[in-house]
Amino acid sequence: MKKIIALVMGIAFAFGTAGFAAAQTPAPAPKAADKVEKAEQKGNTMLEQKAACLDKAGTDEAKKAACEKKFAKKGAAMKKEGAAMKKEGAAMKKEGDVVKKEGETMEKKGAAVEKK
Repeated sequence: MKKIIALVMGIAFAFGTAGFAAAQTPAPAPKAADKVEKAEQKGNTMLEQKAACLDKAGTDEAKKAACEKKFAKKGAAMKKEGAAMKKEGAAMKKEGDVVKKEGETMEKKGAAVEKK
């Protein structure tokens, strides 16, 4: 009976430890493509909002100017965000190139070890 209880406790400990380890793994980061798609959707809705604002203004030049000014600020912010995303993409590409070079050197070292 003691052996069965010890076996059950051992299995419970093993599952608990495995579950704890699995809970510590980080969640996957959002992909850059998702960010780009969201930015594009935001840009499209911004254009739709600008068109609606201009339609609403009608023939009133002051209201049209206010709409243009409002969306010019948003457009500048979107351009800054786009530039930042391009920089981030370039940095990721450089990082990927470094990792690729490291992988190639590891392959060369592995081939050298196999020859010995």
